[in-house]
Amino acid sequence: MPGGRKVILVGGHESRQGRCLPALVGLAGPDVRAPGRDLHAALRGGDRIVAVPMTLGRDPDLPVVTAQTLRWAARGRAPGDLLLAGPLGTAEHLVSWIRGAVNRALGDGPGERAVLLAAPAAGPEPDADLFRVARLVWQYTPVRWVEVALEGGEPDVDEGLERCRRLGAGDVVLVPASFVPVPQRPGARTAGPLLGRASLAALIRERVAEAEQRWSRHGDDGLAQAAHGHGHGHGHGHGHEDEQSHAEEQSHGDEQGRGHGDERGPGHEQGHGRVPEIPRRVMADFKGEGSHVG
Repeated sequence: MPGGRKVILVGGHESRQGRCLPALVGLAGPDVRAPGRDLHAALRGGDRIVAVPMTLGRDPDLPVVTAQTLRWAARGRAPGDLLLAGPLGTAEHLVSWIRGAVNRALGDGPGERAVLLAAPAAGPEPDADLFRVARLVWQYTPVRWVEVALEGGEPDVDEGLERCRRLGAGDVVLVPASFVPVPQRPGARTAGPLLGRASLAALIRERVAEAEQRWSRHGDDGLAQAAHGHGHGHGHGHGHEDEQSHAEEQSHGDEQGRGHGDERGPGHEQGHGRVPEIPRRVMADFKGEGSHVG
């Protein structure tokens, strides 16, 4: 309880509404709640609380729905009793973390290699974001193909593996693009969590400290996000318990149907433009901490 506050981790579609987080933070880790009624139930006591939206960058509405619940619960309570921390990560962080997982899994070995990014299907816009993430990973990583699989959606993991093999990949590694572990498949390797337990705990502590500092210096509890329709990220999240879907179904067939292998020549790993920086706090994962390559 830093600063006398209870820390609550709020999980959305990237962690199956928080169900995958306890295994990552440990039994002695913070309380984990789903957005909506589950979080509201945890706020009924008199504890001073800071809530951390556990998004890796593909659920920009998770902070908003968390703020709405906190703001409702804050009525009649002392100012600053309930704080909203910043989201755990951004899409730029996610690209960097995936690149680290790919580097650990594949090393510098030769051959026609493919990476299959897997995450639960969450709706048209967050699913499309995953294709964008895959494109950036491919741009800055020395691997021939980076493809996407949506667990519970299309293409699913088996379809994604089949596509990689049809493209000519002799080595395929499944890499999680969320907190959800990737499934085992014959003939494919699997990478473990994007962040080791120590790095994940450090990130959570950092977000909590930032929230405390924002409150003590500026009197900002973070709950003003509840007054806005959307978070600060691009796109809209879907699948939260108390939200209604407001996005039209869009076709991404062209995006899903194209591979990346024919768009660039030798030396592509140099890329053009700025490569996202890797935060120092997770560099240990790049160097092998918590590597879970199967």
